Amino acid sequence: MPAYPSPLAWIGDLLTSVFNVNAAMWNNSSGPSVVENTLLRWLAEQAGLPPSTAGCFVSGGSMANMTAVVMARDNMLPQNRRSDGVVYISDQTHMSLAKGLHMAGFCDYQIRTLPTDQNFRFDLESLSQAILTDKASGLLPFLIVGSCGTTNTGSIDPLHGLADLAEKHSMWLHVDGAYGASISLSKTNRYLADGLGRADSVSWDAHKWLFQTIGSGILLARDGRKLEKSFSMEADYIRTTRAPDGSTSFYNVSPELSRPSRAMSLWFTLKVLGHDRIGQMIDQGVILASTAEHELRRLGDWEIVSPATLSVVVFRYSPFGLVIDEKELDAMNVAISKRLIAENIAAIFTTKLRGCTVLRLCVINPLVQQENVRRIIQQMHRIAQKELALRPGLMESLISPIYLRPESLTTATAQPIAQQE
Repeated sequence: MPAYPSPLAWIGDLLTSVFNVNAAMWNNSSGPSVVENTLLRWLAEQAGLPPSTAGCFVSGGSMANMTAVVMARDNMLPQNRRSDGVVYISDQTHMSLAKGLHMAGFCDYQIRTLPTDQNFRFDLESLSQAILTDKASGLLPFLIVGSCGTTNTGSIDPLHGLADLAEKHSMWLHVDGAYGASISLSKTNRYLADGLGRADSVSWDAHKWLFQTIGSGILLARDGRKLEKSFSMEADYIRTTRAPDGSTSFYNVSPELSRPSRAMSLWFTLKVLGHDRIGQMIDQGVILASTAEHELRRLGDWEIVSPATLSVVVFRYSPFGLVIDEKELDAMNVAISKRLIAENIAAIFTTKLRGCTVLRLCVINPLVQQENVRRIIQQMHRIAQKELALRPGLMESLISPIYLRPESLTTATAQPIAQQE
């Protein structure tokens, strides 16, 4: 995800660095600790989580996800049966979850990677069946990992459905909201994250869609006491005897000991801009992704593989009336991406969906306007036509009116442009 840090975040970072507070324990950082706790509770409220929620700021989504994995392990699995625990992720789950599971001691045979539906969301039927099968085999299904804004497509899993399954089978539900949880601060589009508040834990990156500099991740736990179960430790040289009741020493609720006061910059940004303005800045990303999709459909010759979701739209060049080998089509889309970057037009990179190479546009910079996006799409279209012209053999295969598309990408939301219009 491209980061757009607000200038206010720069100032917040500067002040944090100048004062160089170690926010591990209340004795050293009473003010920043109060700010962090207050901000965490406010964010939890926006996400729909209850007052019992606690959390911590960490370095990013990867660390937040690993923290959640450790919490789920410690609170859901008896120590003598950890080798029987089973985790369920989707084929669109962020790679940091696999890394976090590995670091927490889980083996590949304990991880079930399940297919997503036609909208690249967790398939509830496949998940339910997998849980039942593992239970019948004497295993211990204990963790479901959902996504609120996947990296590939921006898709949001059916959060209520995942929560229902987690409750039914007494499992832990973690939602990776590193990118998409920020939509909770939008008054217009917060409905997209409905169900987020039912999670047992949520990861959230302020350095993605809350306009902070890199290194501002958040972990929220529905029951703050469970954070302490995993991370509370004491030593004679660090006892916080001066801390008043109700205060937090964050070394007891997070993986870190020495830590910067990461919350200060986001708190400062929110205090200056206000909730409404931050929400409008987030909404701009949603508008820009929809604008890009509309322009692609208007131009034709572009297949919408995954419609605009949050601030992401996924597509590929697939000229109307041409039967093109899949490898050649993949190579052409890679070439389009390379030329966009080489000519300093836009950083629209490739990814893989259902085995095919596609182009992915993600816009979260609120300074970008709709006209900017339209101009980029038009320039990309001209580049695509030039790339096609460099392949004279393809031009000779022009047919009409048949328009063939790869079966692997044909879904209810990925129809030929002519049919959609």
